[in-house]
Amino acid sequence: MARCTHTDHVLVTELPPEVAGCEDCLRVGSPWLHLRLCLECGHVGCCDDSPNRHATAHATGTGHPIVRSIEPGETWSWCYVDQVGLGLPQVHGQTRIPPSPLGG
Repeated sequence: MARCTHTDHVLVTELPPEVAGCEDCLRVGSPWLHLRLCLECGHVGCCDDSPNRHATAHATGTGHPIVRSIEPGETWSWCYVDQVGLGLPQVHGQTRIPPSPLGG
């Protein structure tokens, strides 16, 4: 069974109270579908079902391996390096997010 070997990269353990959306999409005026938070630096990017896949681009470009969904009701995280989903009980809080411009 696959497991994540990068939990030492989890430096963000408190979710932000509110975000405006995908940081990169907001900068370039592009829509997003779902939001993901980098647990190493706190960057907010969009999911792989979004047109620009900014969360994956951030992980690839920085080497930051783990993101967490900040969608309402979701508590899962994903390690890009080990390609495995995981729960991280040390990460807590809830984030208010705007509705997706793509309506998802």
